[in-house]
Amino acid sequence: MASVTLKDIRKSFGQTDVIKGIDLEIKHGEFMVFVGPSGCGKTTTLRMIAGLEDISGGDLSIDGVRANDLHPSMRGAAMVFQSYALYPHMSVAENMAFSLKMSGVPKAQQIKQVQDAAEILDLTALLNRLPKDLSGGQRQRVALGRAIVRNPKVFLFDEPLSNLDAALRVHMRMELSRLHKKLGTTMIYVTHDQAEAMTMSDRIAIFNKGRIEQVGPPMELYNKPCNEFVASFLGTPSINFFDKPQGASITPSMQQLWDSIARQMQPQVQRIGVRPEHISIAQPDQNGILGHLAFMEHLGDISILYIKIDGLPQLMSAKLSNAQALYEQGQAVKILLDSRYAIGFDSSSNTVP
Repeated sequence: MASVTLKDIRKSFGQTDVIKGIDLEIKHGEFMVFVGPSGCGKTTTLRMIAGLEDISGGDLSIDGVRANDLHPSMRGAAMVFQSYALYPHMSVAENMAFSLKMSGVPKAQQIKQVQDAAEILDLTALLNRLPKDLSGGQRQRVALGRAIVRNPKVFLFDEPLSNLDAALRVHMRMELSRLHKKLGTTMIYVTHDQAEAMTMSDRIAIFNKGRIEQVGPPMELYNKPCNEFVASFLGTPSINFFDKPQGASITPSMQQLWDSIARQMQPQVQRIGVRPEHISIAQPDQNGILGHLAFMEHLGDISILYIKIDGLPQLMSAKLSNAQALYEQGQAVKILLDSRYAIGFDSSSNTVP
């Protein structure tokens, strides 16, 4: 395993700057996830680490060695792509051994390394099959095996589960987490899927417009985001925002909504965020903020209620257990906000401590 260090890494395509100065230290044996919206630069950064894209500026080090100009084969990194990219005419064993064969590894050693990787991935019984005879999950494990046989210092994953169905993605998340614990190898994983980022990572780097907004453990980023972008990107449904009431169009409900939280905030707070799970529906004998139920989503164990507050331009979302969600569309409801978990933001969208 190895550490990976990025110092002021930049990437330009012609006159367009797509990576705008990234600093990041990935530790030995860490599972680091890059997450962010499409076009934010996470995959480009991964490809620069792999050597598949040139670095326009800055320094990349792998295990303490400057790697900017190293050939991909000399970096000690193995990449698993979104597509399985298996050779259809080769067996599982031949696909897994291909890179070893091209590197001139003796046949006996190829067989041993393939067998060892197959045992780790529960592929031993499939070694003689062709890719067309495998399920999607099995093909993905073969792609993983092809990387494992190389004994890399760093695994690089580019959205490897995006082609799988929902149930299989959950299974493969567990498999990858188990694999990381077993191998102890440094892993860098790109995804746009919040669930993958939150459940698999030791730390998450949140990308936005070619920069990293924040790096940290999943729950730290969720509970203590550094700005509005991070707060809104993590969580489903997204966090509820509401602004400090101003002007002649202020409604009593808007003022009540602000006052219910703001008294505990610093004076520079201009916007407040409350996550859906921290909003509840008041009992008949409780005081709350009046709204009307605009829409509901029943998701099995939970329901999402979207509530219109008079004067507020967007709907407020509340996440409730189904036992609490016995309401009808259009019904008047009163909401309660748990001020202990509210997050305040200043006029520059940064979190106010």
